[in-house]
Amino acid sequence: MIDLKLLQKDFDGISKKLMRKGVDAKLLEKVKIKFEELKEAKAHFETLQAAQNAMSKEFGVYKREGKDVSELKKKVDENKIRIADALEVQRLRQEELEALAMAIPNIPDDDVPDGEDENDNVEIKKVLTPREFSFTPKEHWELAEQNGWIDFERGVKLATSRFSVSFGMGARLERALINFMLDFNRERGFEEVSVPALVNRKALEGTGQLPKFEDDLYKVEDPELFLIPTAEVPLTNLYQDEILTTEELPKTMTAYTSCFRKEAGAAGRDTRGMIRQHQFHKVELVSIATPGESDIIFENMVTCASDLLTALELPHRLVTLCTGDLGFSAAKTIDLEVWLPGQNKYREISSVSNTRDFQARRAKIRFKNGKKNELVHTLNGSSLAVGRTLVAIMENFQNEDGSIDIPEVLHPYLGM
Repeated sequence: MIDLKLLQKDFDGISKKLMRKGVDAKLLEKVKIKFEELKEAKAHFETLQAAQNAMSKEFGVYKREGKDVSELKKKVDENKIRIADALEVQRLRQEELEALAMAIPNIPDDDVPDGEDENDNVEIKKVLTPREFSFTPKEHWELAEQNGWIDFERGVKLATSRFSVSFGMGARLERALINFMLDFNRERGFEEVSVPALVNRKALEGTGQLPKFEDDLYKVEDPELFLIPTAEVPLTNLYQDEILTTEELPKTMTAYTSCFRKEAGAAGRDTRGMIRQHQFHKVELVSIATPGESDIIFENMVTCASDLLTALELPHRLVTLCTGDLGFSAAKTIDLEVWLPGQNKYREISSVSNTRDFQARRAKIRFKNGKKNELVHTLNGSSLAVGRTLVAIMENFQNEDGSIDIPEVLHPYLGM
């Protein structure tokens, strides 16, 4: 959640920053009205409280002077009821303001480029040169079916569209990638963690998926739980409602999980293959840091994901997301896009974001800075999406006869 005190202090300035991210001016106007209503409710309460204090002092004077206090007592009792009502109105106005604020995304960093969508993202650099093929490279679903690695039809039979089943080397390669990624991240200083695949509403509110993106989540009832869309949710919320010490920070973690998304907003996109599945595997990086070190950790996380792709010999590029493509919770994001020769384009395989104190404010994650408690900064990034990495290997390491070579760093994980 954004800092409401900051928004109230500089409403016009912060509103301009939020509108760079596409926030509707009408929503901000509603927030402004709620600020005024809350201000009026507080002023009314304070007026009644001041009157109560004055009458209490007068009550003491009456008693000392032996005056009749019955009429004054009646006024005091009546004012107590008005105070209780005013306090309830103030509480409701605060709740209404915070409910509106939950729908407002994070403020983009000043250096995030302006833009409307992914076409306005800014390339930072390319890493490795794409291979030149002496034949027309096939797309991954053709290679997957030809080699018997992935069966899309049986995935539909077991569940519905956008599910698949991996067989043989396809399944083994997925497992090898997961183990390689976790080992690689651990060697870079990220502690391996195993987390639940189901979380409660509070956890998803903490990282910003709820309430805005509930339609994209798979939900179970009694008790109400949600299948995680990313390991970012449980990893970040491990420290929900906690005050950490400076010595404990930064916390840098990595985890493998299956992830579940309805892809409600992706109808008609990437309907073939493994690019956009309802269930997919991912290795995640999450860091919890002091504000002073979050920028350095952000760069370290981007470098870690890029070096992982380089180790797999996969050409890729780094792009800074523009304001229009920036995620709800992110203040700044760098995407890593891997080269897919079958599609003849770069496609996102990792997204590394610094959310500043946005998630920490929602999840109440703080650290003790001297005598003060301050909000931490939280960061997250894919390292990497396993299915998309498998896709990239198939397309980049294919041979003319349709067979697929295996990156050398994975040989030990496959007994090769």
